Amino acid sequence: MSCVILHLETATKVCSVALSVDGNLVALKESASDAYIHGECLTLFIQEVLQVSNINIEKLSAVSISSGPGSYTGLRIGVSTAKGLCFGLQIPLIEIETLDALMQKGLKINETANLLAVLDARRMEVYSLIQSSKGKILKPVSADILVENSYSEFEPLICFGDGTEKLKELWKKRAITFMDDINCSACDQVELAYSKFQKMDFQDLNNFTPKYLKEYQFGI
Repeated sequence: MSCVILHLETATKVCSVALSVDGNLVALKESASDAYIHGECLTLFIQEVLQVSNINIEKLSAVSISSGPGSYTGLRIGVSTAKGLCFGLQIPLIEIETLDALMQKGLKINETANLLAVLDARRMEVYSLIQSSKGKILKPVSADILVENSYSEFEPLICFGDGTEKLKELWKKRAITFMDDINCSACDQVELAYSKFQKMDFQDLNNFTPKYLKEYQFGI
């Protein structure tokens, strides 16, 4: 029987839904908006990827969810939707940490420099993860207030994610390359989720909560 996984990404301004079969991406629908459209669009995107793939929702084997850190509201909507589907269909929930998924893109674009995945956390604060080009964790996920010399010990760096825009001016004289076109997407969960499915690495639906890292701030 095929392994059909629905992937949900709502941790940032990107609302993204993907569908995979046996570890291969078959459909993707996503959009980004400063208005945080997850509440209006998430279920519609789910319906669309199932329709274009000609797969009935009852055929789902599992749901994977981007678990944070990120937008409090976005994470809450994504996790609530994922848990509702899993409870209703009696299928497992797979947790994919947001920066782990984003890092998948970085690992494919550079073979020498260290990789900095960074998400905007308002003002000069970010959520970040640093790995080597081989995938070794150099700095685990944390919420950091950045200054001019932050993370200098890890240079040269490839920096990507929606936190890059506000860092360009601050770090313009450093050995950092900014990749503006790399942001969170549900498609980056595919390989990680399929591996976890094969290992039966599932979450307890009753107790699972997002990884907020910070207290709720109005509007995010």
